[in-house]
Amino acid sequence: MKRLNYKELVLEYAQKSYTQGLIAGTSGNLSVRTNDGYIVITPSGMDYMKMTVDDVVVIDLEGQVIEGMHRPSSEWPLHTEIYKSKPEVNGVVHTHSPYATAFSVINQAIPLILVEMVAFLKGDVRVAPVATQGTPEVGLGVIEALNERTACLMQNHGAVSIGQSLPEAFVRAEYVEDAAKVCQLARTIGGLTLVPEEMAKEMLSR
Repeated sequence: MKRLNYKELVLEYAQKSYTQGLIAGTSGNLSVRTNDGYIVITPSGMDYMKMTVDDVVVIDLEGQVIEGMHRPSSEWPLHTEIYKSKPEVNGVVHTHSPYATAFSVINQAIPLILVEMVAFLKGDVRVAPVATQGTPEVGLGVIEALNERTACLMQNHGAVSIGQSLPEAFVRAEYVEDAAKVCQLARTIGGLTLVPEEMAKEMLSR
């Protein structure tokens, strides 16, 4: 895939994230790893619906700008730490979706309440410890929370999902928000019934 195609992909899913309410204002960020090892990422502080392909930034794993006229997202260390730690990952989506973020604010994992969570998220959605925005510590905490998972929450911050591609990471971000919403709705009408542990293990082994 050419670098332009990666930029188009990032722009497409950034705007889709905005229109679907997974991010608000200029919050959140998305990236994809190119086949030559660079990171194509959303720029810092830019209106998603006014963003163009030319606004998308290309950086290396140390955060140096390779191509682009803007600063990369302030959360670029989160993305690069994930890519360094997980060679199988080629797409990262960081959202501020309201229901998932609410769980992050109360520092509570989203429990395994839906069978879809097993298939798409590999289990419950843990919370990574709070860390200063834009520092490597954010990424290091997220990496631990992502152990055997494809998404996690960031305490007082939002959610992160990963995938072998950006579209895959995006779908997982949608499932995180859906799970958080269903969990909250279920709690208003009764207690939660979790997916049985043995069933989850069986599904993961397939």
